Amino acid sequence: MTGTAPPLETARLEGYLERQGIAVTGIEVMADGLNLLCSVSTPAESNAFVLRRPNKLRESDLFNDLRSEYRLLSRLVETSVPTPEPVHYCTDTAVLDGEWFLMEYLEGTPIPLGSDLPEGFQNPTDRRALAQRIVDTLAKIHTLEPDSFDDVCERQTPLEQVAIAKDRLETAATVTGREFPRLRSIATCLEDNPPATTRTTLVHGDYRPGNLLFAEDQPTVTGVIDWETAILGDPLTELGYLLLRWRDEGDPTPDLDSLESKYQGSEALEHLRETNQRGLAPYTAKPGSPTRQELVARYEQRTGYAFEHERFYRAHAAFMLATVWVDLHRHSVEIGSDADWEPHIEYMAMVATAIVDGGLTL
Repeated sequence: MTGTAPPLETARLEGYLERQGIAVTGIEVMADGLNLLCSVSTPAESNAFVLRRPNKLRESDLFNDLRSEYRLLSRLVETSVPTPEPVHYCTDTAVLDGEWFLMEYLEGTPIPLGSDLPEGFQNPTDRRALAQRIVDTLAKIHTLEPDSFDDVCERQTPLEQVAIAKDRLETAATVTGREFPRLRSIATCLEDNPPATTRTTLVHGDYRPGNLLFAEDQPTVTGVIDWETAILGDPLTELGYLLLRWRDEGDPTPDLDSLESKYQGSEALEHLRETNQRGLAPYTAKPGSPTRQELVARYEQRTGYAFEHERFYRAHAAFMLATVWVDLHRHSVEIGSDADWEPHIEYMAMVATAIVDGGLTL
């Protein structure tokens, strides 16, 4: 699918679910971006579901196919990682103009990119506890037996990920006419300086507080969601991705003058100014929140994996995130939709460059 899927046909969906033996008392749209997410309530309050249907970009190499995501969730239910249990897969594309699945509804609230913590957690003790739970849950994922997921996830080394991302850059250049030379330079640097050895584990692919659910009354992870980018790969790429969002006191910030002149008037600039000063996750720089070094130490203790080549892995994370945004920009251009991705892409390319050059260190 190259565009956005049609809106939800509630009556048609309710009729389908009732034929599957699921009585429905209400359907509410929770999100309608890359995926349509709907809460499905039933007469039994303890028996609620979430519907998940891709809207766009699912054909991209960024994502696994929907059936594989469903099968992966089925495997994860048998592990210690908190994930929603999948309960029904629908191949009848007439119901919702595409395939979709139903999964268990988990209580909890995510922490979106750029936002602060919920009010009840805005104290040093809970900031530290929440960060520790984030790392502990990541360690659980990375210490699962990878062979258990061999038939539902592709294997990709860090350099294979870079090669795939470079292909996306080529496609985007053809569609948009933009080359993003700084990203190509970072790709070359990563290719020239890979770790000599890597290990392979299950990798979520987009592990961040926005894809975790937290209990409302305590800093506990109640669920890990959005497994559409999971692979069998190097777990340290994902630790680098998490650390990319962590802000240490005194971190240098990229100079935004070039973006200010190039994208004057862009709404994205105000957001980037704030991000540059406060970080992608502002609460990580506040009292109580562990430093990156403390997070790494806890991860190493929980997994037994040494976090070496940290500059490679954090630059890899920034590069990969920027190329995801390139693909979103490419998609917007293809469908003729207004988007403001270019300043964000260039900003993250600047962050990657700063890491490579040693300006941003652990």
